[in-house]
Amino acid sequence: MICITMHKARIPEPVAEQLNRQFNQEIAAAHSYLALSIWCDVRNLKGFGRYFVKQAGEERLHAERILKHLTDRGAVANVIAVPAPKQDFRTLLEIAQQAQAQERANTQGVQAVYEAALGAKDYAAQVLMHWFINEQVEEEDWSTEMVERVQAATCAGSVGDLDRHIERYLEEEVRQVPGNAAV
Repeated sequence: MICITMHKARIPEPVAEQLNRQFNQEIAAAHSYLALSIWCDVRNLKGFGRYFVKQAGEERLHAERILKHLTDRGAVANVIAVPAPKQDFRTLLEIAQQAQAQERANTQGVQAVYEAALGAKDYAAQVLMHWFINEQVEEEDWSTEMVERVQAATCAGSVGDLDRHIERYLEEEVRQVPGNAAV
């Protein structure tokens, strides 16, 4: 059961509960990305390690965005214990697949918040979640690309080459949409 203490909250309780759950899910995702970065760093996969450190920071910023929304509307978030992330991986492919699974789970969580906001006719939360929905399209895109690139790195030296360039590969866009500034 999620416990949320509200002081003159101006947000429907089901929406506040879902936002609180997603807030904690974002924090757990940051924790998990830190574990992935450590696994990579220990194996001299510095490019992957840096990328996962960056992703951990993004997940913390996502949590902050949700927290600001809650507090701006008079709700107090309940910070729960972060579960220990998975750390026993055998291969870089397992690491990439873990990141992909995590992003898919985050998408499901974001959609659950949006569904609650729709049901409660909470327009402010719907607008907030539009940003997250768009962000998850990008997150699932890079995580899928990472899995595909790791799967394709089969010849001698290809993993090292991929590691040197992974950050650039995953941040490059094939198409730039005019007027679509990155947030």
